[in-house]
Amino acid sequence: MGRGKIEIKRIENATSRQVTFSKRRSGLFKKAKELSILCDAEVGLVVFSSTGRLYDFASTSMKSIIERYNETTEDPHHTMNASSEAKEAASLRQQLHNLQEYHRQLLGQQFSGLDVEDLQNLESKLEMSLRNIRLKKDNVMLDQIQELSSKGSLIHQENMELRKKVSLVHEENINLQKKVYGPQGINEHSTGSPTQHSFLTRENEIGPNLELSLPENVEKDGLGIAKAVRRCRCKASTQPCREN
Repeated sequence: MGRGKIEIKRIENATSRQVTFSKRRSGLFKKAKELSILCDAEVGLVVFSSTGRLYDFASTSMKSIIERYNETTEDPHHTMNASSEAKEAASLRQQLHNLQEYHRQLLGQQFSGLDVEDLQNLESKLEMSLRNIRLKKDNVMLDQIQELSSKGSLIHQENMELRKKVSLVHEENINLQKKVYGPQGINEHSTGSPTQHSFLTRENEIGPNLELSLPENVEKDGLGIAKAVRRCRCKASTQPCREN
């Protein structure tokens, strides 16, 4: 009678699990050693138990096996990455070249190598771009007009409010004047003209101041004195003097 098939699942009993681990670990290491000897293979085996204990086997040196493993796994990956990056860079350069050439064609600077169909396609693209630009410009202008219209409405409302405030202030001034001057005083105060003041100046009139002096050679008698007085009077007056 043969052995029954063992179901592969976790062993719940800790003692049985530890016994099974020891037996199978020994068998695994034995198979790894046989493989390295029979096939001249470099074998490295690392096992951690459920308690965290390390078990390893290496046909030559575990360090050399790990270094060889890292070199074997990293180099192809690095080469693959470098190759993909080079392809991506070449694709980006080609896209940049195509975009620059298309930009020059839109500016009308380079048409070499274009046939009639290419030129027609370029013309249709330019017309479409021009329509889009005009549509965008119209939309921007409409938005600006609406904004200015709304600002104008706000300014008009502010002006109306200011006029109302001015009217209220004017009415308050009139009421205040009525209280202070009365109705008749308001009319006189509003229609009255400013008083004009005139200043009169008076000039002081200074008459001629005549001093009479007798000449040295005049005789001291009465006739000489009379003649001297007559001469002085003639000098002071504007009429000619006649001697007697």
